[in-house]
Amino acid sequence: METTSPLIMEKTSEKNTAAFTHLSTLSQYIIPFGNYIFPLIIWTSYKDKSEFADHHGKQALNFQLSILLYSLILALIAIPIFITVFLQNLPIEAVFNDDDFVIRNFNIQANIGILSVGITAVVLFAVLKFVEFFLVIYASIKASNGELYKYPLTIPFVK
Repeated sequence: METTSPLIMEKTSEKNTAAFTHLSTLSQYIIPFGNYIFPLIIWTSYKDKSEFADHHGKQALNFQLSILLYSLILALIAIPIFITVFLQNLPIEAVFNDDDFVIRNFNIQANIGILSVGITAVVLFAVLKFVEFFLVIYASIKASNGELYKYPLTIPFVK
C-alpha cells in the first residue's frame, strides 16, 4: 500500500486513464492532430467520473495547446525570414526568362543577423519538440504513480 504524502490515493483505473491521456498526445507522430483529438476524447469521457482524470486531461490539453502556440510564434518568426532572404537572392532572370535557377552573389555577411534569428527560431522549435516528448513521458509516469502533475510553462486554456 502506498503511503507517501505527495501521492493522492487513486484507483488503478483512474491512474491508468490519466497516464494514457498523457501518452495519447504522442499519437501526433502517427495521426495528424492526434495530440488534441485523443486526449480530448479521453478527458471528456472521464472528467465527470474522476477528479484525478479531469486534472490530468486538462493538463495534457493545455500543454498541447501551449506547445501549438509556441510553435506558431516560432514559425511566424522563422518562415518570413527565410522567405525574405531567399527572395532577396533570387535572380530576376530566373523568374521572368525561365533561366536556370542559380544563386549568384549570395552575401551571407549581409544576411547573417536576420538568418541567425531564423536559425535560432528553428533550433528553439526542435528543442521544444524534444522537451515535449520527455515531459509527456514524465507526466504519464507521475499520473501512473497517482501524483498530480502540472507541465511547466503551460497556459491554462481549459480550466
